[in-house]
Amino acid sequence: MLTQRSRYALRAMLFLAEAPAGSPPIPMGRIAAQANVPRKFLELILADLREAGFLHSHRGKMGGYCLSRPTHLISLGEIIRVIEGPLALVPCVSRTAYRSCNDCQDEATCAIRHAMMRVRDETARILDGTSLADAAAEELAAA
Repeated sequence: MLTQRSRYALRAMLFLAEAPAGSPPIPMGRIAAQANVPRKFLELILADLREAGFLHSHRGKMGGYCLSRPTHLISLGEIIRVIEGPLALVPCVSRTAYRSCNDCQDEATCAIRHAMMRVRDETARILDGTSLADAAAEELAAA
């Protein structure tokens, strides 16, 4: 399951994705209120997303946050990886944080590993194939 932190990150990014391109930065307080994210968590989440290159931050009275890339170039998978780390449910199938498991004697024949590899691949395919633009459009269509 996604952690609450990832759900907060996705809500904040979807809110920012709704802002028209070229609009002024959105203050953190407004993001917190509109995305229903506690401000103390949001500050840390936005810092991680800024460090990963998804956001620009602007200081001062008119400061705030804006996306650093167009919404169609930011995937949900990228956001989740910044917040959660690898998408794999077990470390022996992770592409970025591989570690052998103590659960099996032979990775090549381990049924659990093979099943988890399919789960990882399908999860990554769906999340990496869904951009903020796609998710925002689906959210609008559902409303």
